[in-house]
Amino acid sequence: QVQLVESGGGLVQAGGSLRLSCAASGNIFSINTMNWYRQAPGKQRELVAGITSGGSTNYVDSVKGRFTISRDSGKNTVYLQMNSLKPEDTAVFYCAADSQLGHFWGQGTQVIVSS
Repeated sequence: QVQLVESGGGLVQAGGSLRLSCAASGNIFSINTMNWYRQAPGKQRELVAGITSGGSTNYVDSVKGRFTISRDSGKNTVYLQMNSLKPEDTAVFYCAADSQLGHFWGQGTQVIVSS
């Protein structure tokens, strides 16, 4: 099993920044890819960014140039740096791990961007 705990959400004004953290524990060596998803009210959950065990990253078009996913292997933590936030970024952000043991989710952290 893999356990994921997110932190760093909150309320920020448009144009501001937040950094989300996702701390992984358990069978971390089984993890292939770490992803950040978000789900806005009334919308489907969407993949925002991902980082592979080899360090390759990918982003949804709407956040390219504004969000950066990174990891600290020593701390078993993945980050999502979010800059130039927009009201449409308001959502619950979830960390997820794709591992050899299956797919695991964190509990989510709320991000609210005020206009």
